[in-house]
Amino acid sequence: MSQSPLPPTPPTQPTSRSAAAHRAARQHGQHESQFKLLSQRRFAPFFWTQFLGAMNDNVFKIGFTSLVTFQAARFSGVDPKTAAFMISAIFILPFVLLSATSGQIADKYDKAMLTRFVKSFEIVVMPIGGAGFLLHSAPLLYLCTFLMGVHSTVFGPVKYSYLPQHLSREELVGGNGMVEMGTFVAILVGTIVGGAGAGFVEHGALVLACACVAIALAGRVVSSFVPVTAAPQPDLRINWNPVSETWRNLKLARENRTVFLSLLGISWLWFVGATFLSSFFSFAKDVLSANPDVVTVLLGTFSVGIGLGSLLCEKLSKRRIEIGLVPLGSIGMSVFAIDLFFASHALPAAGHLLSVGEFLVRAAHWRVLADLFLLAMFGGFYSVPLYALIQSRSQPSHRARIIAANNILNSLFMIVSALMAVGLTSAGFSIPAIFLVTALLNIVVATYIYSLVPEFLLRFIAWVLVHTFYRIRLVHAERIPEEGAAVLVCNHVSFVDAVVIMAESPRPIRFVMDHQIFKTWFAGWVFRHAKAIPIAPAHQNPQVLARAYERCAQALADGELVCIFPEGKLTRTGDMNQFRHGVTEIIARTPAPVIPMALRGLWGSVFSRADDARWPRPVQKGVMSRLTLAVGEPIEPALATPELLQRIVTDLRGARK
Repeated sequence: MSQSPLPPTPPTQPTSRSAAAHRAARQHGQHESQFKLLSQRRFAPFFWTQFLGAMNDNVFKIGFTSLVTFQAARFSGVDPKTAAFMISAIFILPFVLLSATSGQIADKYDKAMLTRFVKSFEIVVMPIGGAGFLLHSAPLLYLCTFLMGVHSTVFGPVKYSYLPQHLSREELVGGNGMVEMGTFVAILVGTIVGGAGAGFVEHGALVLACACVAIALAGRVVSSFVPVTAAPQPDLRINWNPVSETWRNLKLARENRTVFLSLLGISWLWFVGATFLSSFFSFAKDVLSANPDVVTVLLGTFSVGIGLGSLLCEKLSKRRIEIGLVPLGSIGMSVFAIDLFFASHALPAAGHLLSVGEFLVRAAHWRVLADLFLLAMFGGFYSVPLYALIQSRSQPSHRARIIAANNILNSLFMIVSALMAVGLTSAGFSIPAIFLVTALLNIVVATYIYSLVPEFLLRFIAWVLVHTFYRIRLVHAERIPEEGAAVLVCNHVSFVDAVVIMAESPRPIRFVMDHQIFKTWFAGWVFRHAKAIPIAPAHQNPQVLARAYERCAQALADGELVCIFPEGKLTRTGDMNQFRHGVTEIIARTPAPVIPMALRGLWGSVFSRADDARWPRPVQKGVMSRLTLAVGEPIEPALATPELLQRIVTDLRGARK
């Protein structure tokens, strides 16, 4: 597996003209495709540099693994059953030893210069691997594996801290999706080239040696076009002690709990991915009774799946950092990994190693390929939002060191993955059984992480509910601030108003909710974990009312968004009730801009109090019926009277209820 490790302040703003043009287009409601980045110098040379690096990793590793698995007699002292896991472990060892130092270097020096340095280093390393292929020398090949790990260790912090310096926040999801897609397409191409090269019995070693050196040279040429990327902390004093600096980086990452748990989530993905990808050669030979060419089909299916999932993230998230996709990804990964276990037990016996053609004509094998494809696609849903979240919520001055902490954790998880696989194999577990164990562990780990950070699960619930029933049109959603305090006010049409707003907001919101809602088991659980603020009328519970105003004041002082429904109750007619003075009380304690909003299209649905309320029906109030969330211009707190706010919200809503 190509280790290209896979980030409370916003990222540094990109300074390129293309990024500025993107922001101007966004203000006019236009959005460029993520593929447009490939035509821009701020992204394209970097993209192709990392693409060629990931491809070369896999040409080398797949060629090496294929040779020792299917031509073990040529390599003395190598166990073909565990060789793939050993290669993976040796490749990631430098991440444990050197990631802390690499993170400091990436924060101290120009990333374009570092990119060219690592590509020059790759040109020096690859002839060692070429000699190992030509001499059938396992020690030389293991040495080259380690040095390529060093190459990826240095490049890792550069790779993911580069993007926020050249892309705007709205481009981060698309940019990360492109990088993830490119990485796994590179894995696919590298797998094909490495597998095909190893398949030449007479000249395979020479083909692999030449391919690795040629790709390294091409990567160095492309890297020369990467634009200057200023060091965020050029005066940083590098601590060369890897142990103390590793500990310091991990402590730095833990300062933001959501970021740290996101790092753990990404590292867990590498645990799962390493287990599957390192098992493919043995899976093909011992379970599928297939030849090395079928391994290319398996890896290709996996790579296309995760590439497609990564690209779809931008569309599914509407160009936002949508962490609700993360639980969706983890659920899909477990479901299809479990099905892969059962699919692997329903395979017809074969008396010889199947060719690609023979493998594909058997219907049972298509279920295996479908499981691999869907497992990988949901892996893309899982990984891209986590990377974008880490990049956006890390301090720009030490973002590369946060990425380095990620690499350290990735490495530890992948080493544990390799040790687990070797241990389970030694204990007699089959490859499908290892897949099942990994799927079950994924359920346990995902449940644990989401219990610690309910924000992931809440966004998932909101995303699923809203996108199951409605198509939502956003009008000037960019007016919801991405940072800083603000009070959102909205008309109150239905029981799911808060869920709709939560699903479409770029950041968490503290909703002010009727205290009675917290007494119901499901809504109470959701809004307690969303840190909603209970409120009550003064005549019912003046203590709750006073605490609500205090908590709103504190939330705004902490730079959070607070949303209140000034009507104080759901409409029973579809028309707005009179706005109350709660919003005035809130901004009197902590002045903050007030953002008026209006929901259209929810009146008459089963979630409203309309007399003819009904379950959603197509076109009308039905499945995928249309809603609109319109956002008005911010209003200065001194001008935000209930009367003015009601007039603006009424205009935003228009005639449609």
